[in-house]
Amino acid sequence: MAGHSKFKNTMHRKGRQDAVRAKAFTKIAREITTAAKSGMPDPAMNPRLRLAVTNARAVSMPKDRIERAISQASAAGGEDYKMVRYEGYAPGGIGLIIETLTDNLNRTGGNVRSYLSKAGGNLGTTNSVISGFDRVGEIFYPNAAASEDDMMEAALEAGADDVESDADGHTITCTFESLSEVSTALAERFGDAEAANVVWRPHARIEVTGDAATSLRKLIDILEDDDDVQSVFGNYEMEEDGEGE
Repeated sequence: MAGHSKFKNTMHRKGRQDAVRAKAFTKIAREITTAAKSGMPDPAMNPRLRLAVTNARAVSMPKDRIERAISQASAAGGEDYKMVRYEGYAPGGIGLIIETLTDNLNRTGGNVRSYLSKAGGNLGTTNSVISGFDRVGEIFYPNAAASEDDMMEAALEAGADDVESDADGHTITCTFESLSEVSTALAERFGDAEAANVVWRPHARIEVTGDAATSLRKLIDILEDDDDVQSVFGNYEMEEDGEGE
């Protein structure tokens, strides 16, 4: 289990498929609405919205739910969400970056602080954690989408920096500024990606095992269960459910 989370990883890890899928829909819908408010309500004209819609389709979010989330961006009296990033530490010095979309800063900040404190961790100061990470774009395709050679060729032509292929699929890395451009080029050739996100990739990872891994996994689950939390990234490496990722 590498130190960053995606909706698909959350769904697979917890096993409560229906409940987790519903929560994923809620989080993605919030991102779609926020993206639509930040620019044009047309995915073709709004790169952030286009990526949000791609991720919605990847988890089989119904088309009418996607359209409703977009339309809510222009609805009078609709929620106005603010992007807030928290940096903190789990026990053992594990650095965590917690990205949120919230309409209540006091609620979200209080919750994040409480989750970390109860787990034996604490909030960090600005840049105390992200200084050990790089912000990059990450796109994921299953192996069925393309061969390793075809994906490598197409990704590099599209402007990606690297492609890692394994038994799970193809992970394409690019600068976060070029994520929309690269994902659009790949979609034209291979169809929509399973996920396309801006992620925080650590410079180095800390291996976590045994009871420490159990506690860290519990903390991440609690954070991800919060409706305001969109993503959790960390500099940890641990096995997932007894198997390596």
